Amino acid sequence: MFDSFGLICMIWWCVMLFHPLHADIQCMELEAQKSPITNVNVDWRKMELSWESSKNFSMYKCTIMNWDMESIEKEVNSPLCRFPKELYMPLHKGVFFIIEVPNTNISKKCTFLPGGMNGSAIENFSCVIYNICLMNCTWQAGRGAPADTQYFLYWQNSRDDGQMECELYIKDENGRNVGCRFQNVRIEIEKAYFLVNGSSKDSLIQFYDEYIELYKIEILTAPLNVTAHCTGDPVGCIITWHPPLTSHVEKVKCFQYEINIQNKDEPKEEKKLDKVRNDRYEFQNYNEKKRYILKIRARGTKCLVSSKWGEWSEPIEFGQGKDYFTFVILFLIALGTISVTVLLYCLFKRYCSFKNILPPIPQPRDKFNALTNEDIQTEYVNLPSKSHTEEVTTVEEMTQLPKKKIH
Repeated sequence: MFDSFGLICMIWWCVMLFHPLHADIQCMELEAQKSPITNVNVDWRKMELSWESSKNFSMYKCTIMNWDMESIEKEVNSPLCRFPKELYMPLHKGVFFIIEVPNTNISKKCTFLPGGMNGSAIENFSCVIYNICLMNCTWQAGRGAPADTQYFLYWQNSRDDGQMECELYIKDENGRNVGCRFQNVRIEIEKAYFLVNGSSKDSLIQFYDEYIELYKIEILTAPLNVTAHCTGDPVGCIITWHPPLTSHVEKVKCFQYEINIQNKDEPKEEKKLDKVRNDRYEFQNYNEKKRYILKIRARGTKCLVSSKWGEWSEPIEFGQGKDYFTFVILFLIALGTISVTVLLYCLFKRYCSFKNILPPIPQPRDKFNALTNEDIQTEYVNLPSKSHTEEVTTVEEMTQLPKKKIH
């Protein structure tokens, strides 16, 4: 027997509320002779299976069965069988109805068969909820679908909600719808129903439908406010956090946590602790001389929360570790000093002369060393010349020669 929340309600939803489906009901006798049971009819709105009988029988047994041979049986005393509406089972594979008369060979089997071209229905349908209220659903086109096939997604979150078509389709390079993005998704206790129908100019397209418990496809967000308070006490470090946010669960006890602590100086030294159910943990192997990296993730337990591990929290560091900061500062100072020195040297060499900047210091003369002729001449030449006017007076001396007597 399958879960009492399944088949009939699904049929009622998809046939009465959603885009019209291509399906037929075909009946056949299970015994060789003709059955007195005829005119089998299904009222999808009332979830009633009725028939006519040429003979009066005091008891009938009606069965509804899915493709996996899971079934629900009812015994009635009239040719009318009412099924509960709270059943969940997809129809795209077909549904079987069997009407039998107990203690006889009289029976009739009817099948709900989806219509359309074989292989035209979508494949690999999947959905995921993330960031609390966002949901993505994706699929692939049927391998036998015509090239112009276009798909449309309809869904219903609960029986109290109306049908909704996708508002934001994801398209492939050919413009065909291959997915849908949803916003403001609310996780309910009931299963949500998804139906993907198709259309083509060439032929009928088979539909695909599925019931999904939304909490099972949610990727939990990371735990919040992760902190580590370390002291020199034997207790070590106290690690605390808050549960991840969800749209439907607020109880702290609904979550299980995995803590990952890694030695920053030795990345291979990693420790995954046992699962923790509360929001506090004492890390007793704390070594204040080491630096640690901490991250936490969560999953659901017992409550209607996904049992898959969610996202890791942002890594945080705690512990003193090696004092790399002082070393880095000193290294940067030394590197800067060397760089400035080299730069100044290059600039001076390129644009300046050391002789102009540092002129030679004159040396005292050595009075004890005689000057050479060259030195004297050089000094004489280099002596500053004074400008003056020379007056030359010519004195002529008149000499009287003695007179000769002429005899």
